[in-house]
Amino acid sequence: MLRMNDMLPVVVVHGGAGHIPKDRSEMSTAGVCSAARAGYTILRGGGSSMYAVVEAVSILENNPCFNAGCGSVLNIKGEVEMDAIVMDGLTLGSGAVSAVRNIANPIQLARLVMDKTSHSCLTAEGASQFARSMGVPEVCPESLITEYSRMRWAKNLAPDANPVESQIGKMGTVGAVAVDSEGNISCATSTGGMLNKMEGRVGDTPCIGSGGYADDQVGAVSTTGHGEAIMKVTLARLILFHMEQGQSVEAASDLGLAYMKSRVSGLGGVVSVDPQGHWAARFSSLQMSWAAAQTETLHYGLYAGEHFTQSLGGPL
Repeated sequence: MLRMNDMLPVVVVHGGAGHIPKDRSEMSTAGVCSAARAGYTILRGGGSSMYAVVEAVSILENNPCFNAGCGSVLNIKGEVEMDAIVMDGLTLGSGAVSAVRNIANPIQLARLVMDKTSHSCLTAEGASQFARSMGVPEVCPESLITEYSRMRWAKNLAPDANPVESQIGKMGTVGAVAVDSEGNISCATSTGGMLNKMEGRVGDTPCIGSGGYADDQVGAVSTTGHGEAIMKVTLARLILFHMEQGQSVEAASDLGLAYMKSRVSGLGGVVSVDPQGHWAARFSSLQMSWAAAQTETLHYGLYAGEHFTQSLGGPL
């Protein structure tokens, strides 16, 4: 008879749903694999699922390939505004920040909101004031802007710009879910938002139940995709609802994504996990870079149906 923790611990990460050009796909895959390895190292050492997901997402925020942290897309004014959320499945505690500009790792600030305040979300200048009070170092906003992001921003300003095509080539929102050896579950999601968005636009990522949700009794989900569509169907919580009804992690993820596509024509992707350590990385977009680490094996993929594995003792 299998014990509950025979499949634990586990961490699953995503690097965003969308269309990733061939010349950037290897970087995306390598990035999510490194993040999964780092999260799993924490879990394997007895660390908490919250520590693991925040570390995994911080690594992705520090990677300029992704639309989070130092790779964030630019708003209509050519500025970075970032959103992030964490949620603890043991207590249902959560913390989020939105429209933050000069923080290198918004996911770490989101965790401080959860741990150090009585609130669930702080925004813009209020989040910045809180960060200063916590001793979080501020960075120059220019340090978060890559040449690639600036090029995409400028291209989308052209009168004949195709708003769909302009999103192509910019990897999306990043996130992670994990279950630790104690059976506690957490999620974390971070993003730079939509390319050339209006100033002050906030998407699904910092909204509990949309950008992420974690509950030790059910599971956890981190989402990526078109934020306005995800919010309309509260995608993360919708998938957990299907899990509560007895659906597997994979089936529940597919049901949630299919509903979002049929109901509001939204594309996206998710990483999901249940308390027993079953996990899924599912998406309705063309691609989503993802990686999972469990029982000393690294799993990863980019296209639908793609699933590679290697030993965690192998090269990065």
